[in-house]
Amino acid sequence: MLSACRFIRQAGRRAIHTASQNMAQLKIAIIGQSQFGLEVYKSLRSKGHEIVGVFTIPDVNGKPDVLASGAEEDGVRVFKFPRWRVKGEPITDVVNQYTQCGAELNVMPFCSQFIPMNVIDFPKHGSIIYHPSILPRHRGASAINWTLMEGDKRGGFTIFWADDGLDTGPILLQKTVDIDRNDTVDTLYNRFLYPEGIKGMVEAVELIADGKAPKIPQTEDGATYDKIWKKKEVAKINWGLPAAALHNFIRGNDKLPGAWATIDGEQVTFYGSNLGPRKRVPQGSEVYIDGHDKPAIVHKDGMTLFGSDGKMVTVKTLQLADGRMVSASKYGLEEEETVALELTDDEKVIMEKIKTIWSGILANPDINDETDFFKAGAGSMDVARLVEELKQKCSVILEAEEVYLNTRFEAFLRLSILRSRGEGKEEFTCNTTDLEVNDMTIHMPYQLFIDGEFVDAHHGKMFESINPTDGSVLAKVCLASHEDVDRAVEAARVAFEEGPWGTMNARDRGKLMNKLADLMEEHTEELATIEALDSGAVYTLALKTHIGMSIDTLRYFAGWCDKIQGLTIPVNNAKPNKNLCYTKREPIGVCGLIVPWNYPLMMLAWKMSPLLAAGNTVVLKPAQVTSMTALKFAELAAKAGFPRGVINIVPGSGSVVGNRICDHPDVRKVGFTGSTPVGKAIMESCATSNLKKCSLELGGKSPLIIFSDCDMDRAVRQGMMACLFNKGENCIAAGRLFVEESIHDEYVARLIEEVKKLKIGDPLDRATDHGPQNHKAHLQSLIDYVKKGVDEGAKLVYGGKHLDRPGYFFEPAIFTDVEDDMFIAKEESFGPIIIISKFDDGDVEGVLESANDTEYGLASGVFTKDISKALRVADGLQAGTCFVNTYNKTDVAAPFGGCKQSGFGKDLGMEALNEYLKTKVITVEY
Repeated sequence: MLSACRFIRQAGRRAIHTASQNMAQLKIAIIGQSQFGLEVYKSLRSKGHEIVGVFTIPDVNGKPDVLASGAEEDGVRVFKFPRWRVKGEPITDVVNQYTQCGAELNVMPFCSQFIPMNVIDFPKHGSIIYHPSILPRHRGASAINWTLMEGDKRGGFTIFWADDGLDTGPILLQKTVDIDRNDTVDTLYNRFLYPEGIKGMVEAVELIADGKAPKIPQTEDGATYDKIWKKKEVAKINWGLPAAALHNFIRGNDKLPGAWATIDGEQVTFYGSNLGPRKRVPQGSEVYIDGHDKPAIVHKDGMTLFGSDGKMVTVKTLQLADGRMVSASKYGLEEEETVALELTDDEKVIMEKIKTIWSGILANPDINDETDFFKAGAGSMDVARLVEELKQKCSVILEAEEVYLNTRFEAFLRLSILRSRGEGKEEFTCNTTDLEVNDMTIHMPYQLFIDGEFVDAHHGKMFESINPTDGSVLAKVCLASHEDVDRAVEAARVAFEEGPWGTMNARDRGKLMNKLADLMEEHTEELATIEALDSGAVYTLALKTHIGMSIDTLRYFAGWCDKIQGLTIPVNNAKPNKNLCYTKREPIGVCGLIVPWNYPLMMLAWKMSPLLAAGNTVVLKPAQVTSMTALKFAELAAKAGFPRGVINIVPGSGSVVGNRICDHPDVRKVGFTGSTPVGKAIMESCATSNLKKCSLELGGKSPLIIFSDCDMDRAVRQGMMACLFNKGENCIAAGRLFVEESIHDEYVARLIEEVKKLKIGDPLDRATDHGPQNHKAHLQSLIDYVKKGVDEGAKLVYGGKHLDRPGYFFEPAIFTDVEDDMFIAKEESFGPIIIISKFDDGDVEGVLESANDTEYGLASGVFTKDISKALRVADGLQAGTCFVNTYNKTDVAAPFGGCKQSGFGKDLGMEALNEYLKTKVITVEY
């Protein structure tokens, strides 16, 4: 046995070879330039190839090409020939110096010079060239520009064998990529052509070294040769183009030579083009462009241009005639005066590091405030290097676009220092109603939140949000209309289909959700204060439950973002082939949420958290009477960095806003918490509009059974809170208590004494147990409910009246002698009204029959020390949740939802994700 193990180990050792051991080593001449050439050079050396010479361009303004610098540092011979030919004839001395290197292969990763054929053909293996297009399409020196200007759906690169034609040699290797609709020259190059091109060049050399490199003749079918696209005059915009062609032209010239037009006689160059918006014309200031019959619109997201077909294109950045880069959103605005920065000692160290970085890139030791990065010789590839070095050496993170907007050293340094301080990015701001209350200043947004900004309602209407503690106006809030819902849905659709949210890594979604949770935690006291003022929630309860559980819910589902996964499924193979079958869990798309007034923020968090974790976008209607924390949530989401359009909040009436969300053809899922009659109407609307998916958490009449063998102290206290928690405005409140006959009278007496101890008062008072009811109409419904109970013959043994004080305060009511056929035995009050029925001692089956004699099935409970009885009753109760010897014990990890006319679908827990996902099955035959 031991000998066998040794044999296996030895065989394993003999089979292990590195790539460089398997591959023949080549003597290579690198002919080219740029960072791309340097990375190819480094990669080939790392594979063990001998670089016998690097042939590149002469220094520019004393600055060597990075390929030259890198090779010289390694002691490799570097040749900097201004040219290889004169009047088409090879320069003998240049060719001789090249041939003396003894190259077996020429590798030309990026070469702007004309190389003679006697150099191309000299090596044993010839010469290979990198070309950034799928040959034979887009032959020529401006292939990337033409790929985008022509609107190609796929791009890529070719590595081919050099011949005496113009990009016509046999193909060795090609790789392709889908082109994003908003790719520019820079983005396409940086995300694919550059990194994959380096790998491709190395792969091509390995194939040659192994003797496996193909030579596939190029076809002339579909071949194009496109002219060089470098001079500024060729890039003047033709405003007769439709929007898609206009967009392709602008992005195909980004960053060189730059598509331009004249505005007020000044040449302006356009960068960062995006198609859209699709429908709504942005609101902003008009700018007239010479030669265009329709003015551009300058707005917060850039400058929107119109194609000849009336469709829109939006650009982010402009370059003015003096070379300055400005944000398109600020075109025409006066520049704000900048205050000089006082640098700390640590910041002075950062400044010197940045100067050193600039000096290294520009090969210029004399960097001053007026030094312009690009005028000093930098190119677009130097931007990537600058951003990376700044991050590595100074721990400062900038976007490439910010470099283009801050090209002078003084401006760049200022931005870098501000960013190191956590400043420098435009801070999100909004209009708020401010109050000094609860020993703090609270700031309450009052506008609609649509497409990443707070905006007025389409028709300009507002409504009053009332403080239930005293009936005063807390704030005036914008009232959303049908048109506002349409705008919000369109923003959500664009965010899902076209924005960064749809392509964001799942783990990054989780980071955003955790960042939002962090901000909510920082604002816990403010959020709890707003919740108390707007809904009457007791402040101390709001801290722990309304706000605390909202934060916990976000964090829980943030953890799920990168754990949503499918399955591989064994299926019968289509012999002699095989099949692979697997599933993917995908987001549904635009979702509508309609949440109630009893837990305004928590109900938002329960539904929105799994929705976001799954990758959807949302339009949410908060209850009209409690909109304030939802709008504050939107402000914090914007500050957390959620992309625009992902979250939209539209306060308004159910008849207008709610109905439009349910009817809208672009909404694919509706989640609702509220009454059963409204839930039925929503379900019908979802079915008749576009058969959208829906989940409903509806009414309840949750039974709580208390047996004589219970822990009496616990049953009394927990039974009271099961009915009165959050003023009874609790969807799982115990709507009916069933108390075993032998303890009924004692239980009722003790319960009354416990209720009498409750302090009813200002919800901001830390000693308050019970606050005002949510709104005036609800208070009146409780008064009517009590009257109906009395009229039917139930015995009102305590409370049940509107307290004689300002606000919507209601004294908790206790009814006994409630029979199964009474209204109050069947319908919920959604308030602090305790309904008690007695049942015969030992009659488990009878009490279960009465408990289940309801159309609702949300929650239930049982108190008994007999675990067998408890489990038997739990099995028999027809409800989505059953509490045993406790009540109201919900947790973010435990699914929540009901059955029967209490609805279907789950909030919380892993199951909640299913409400916002669809399953796709993919079957592959091979």
